[in-house]
Amino acid sequence: MDQRKDFLADTRIVALLAFFSCALWGSAFSAVKTGYSMLGIRNDAWADQLAFGGIRFAVAGIMALAFGSIRAKKPLLPNRRSMKKICIISLFQTVLQYFCYYIGLAHTTGVKASVLVGMNVFLAILISSLLLRLEKLTARSIFGCTVGFLGIILINLNGLTGGLRFQPLGDGMILLCTVASGFSSAYMKKLSGGEDPVLLSGWQFLLGGIVLAGIGFLGGGHPGHFTLPAFLLLLYLAFISAAAYSVWAMLLKHNPVSKVAVFGFMNPVCGVVISAIVLHESNVLNLSFLTALLLVCAGIVIVNLQTERKTSAGTGKKE
Repeated sequence: MDQRKDFLADTRIVALLAFFSCALWGSAFSAVKTGYSMLGIRNDAWADQLAFGGIRFAVAGIMALAFGSIRAKKPLLPNRRSMKKICIISLFQTVLQYFCYYIGLAHTTGVKASVLVGMNVFLAILISSLLLRLEKLTARSIFGCTVGFLGIILINLNGLTGGLRFQPLGDGMILLCTVASGFSSAYMKKLSGGEDPVLLSGWQFLLGGIVLAGIGFLGGGHPGHFTLPAFLLLLYLAFISAAAYSVWAMLLKHNPVSKVAVFGFMNPVCGVVISAIVLHESNVLNLSFLTALLLVCAGIVIVNLQTERKTSAGTGKKE
């Protein structure tokens, strides 16, 4: 067990697995937009969007639990203690985050959403340090978060495709989604001790997916008319959630939140590139975007150097 812990705490392994998760998440921005188009889900059809999202996450939960049960050679069933943790994580990770995400994404560009969501890197660090006291917030990490946040603001103010406009229903909901995501990462770290992270991931997705779908259906929503391509896309979206979040949860269990969260800069990078290609959102790689991206990356590097210094000095023991 100690060997596995050391393996998942190796910075090279963390970077590799984090890139795998972020590449999957980056592809989700354009895949969700494509799914709306395939299923005929309109931008203002919030109930349809929640029904679609709820089904996706319920399937993701089943995928994660099936994989985890095969790996453990027994069904992954929660007890009373783990069920309380599952409910807390599910509230932030699936219900609140994606309630805001699905509505927000329908009213903003995939490129802009992917970069706004990148703020969860900094929020997860701040929440875990200031609110949950899981690790110490230092001047260097504050500076790194500030530099990265300036990059996020620059991209948002320039709008990439919409000038200085801030759209509350689109950008505002994505920002709320990002806050929920920050709490999700911090609580996954706080509550994962003594638990199988795949069990937590799978059950929180299944529970949250049922809640989201229920809200959508009660609101008169319908997930759309599924064709074979649309069904395959739904399976891919479910795989994204099941694989990416389960890997992220394992990394959070064995590392400080800051060490894992800093690699999240790859999420908006992947999202920008994939959205630009798939959704044909032009004029992305302009000077303003590149400047903002440099700020985001510089902030991540600063925080990561702080984490590595603490680890090498033997002060980063808190798990």
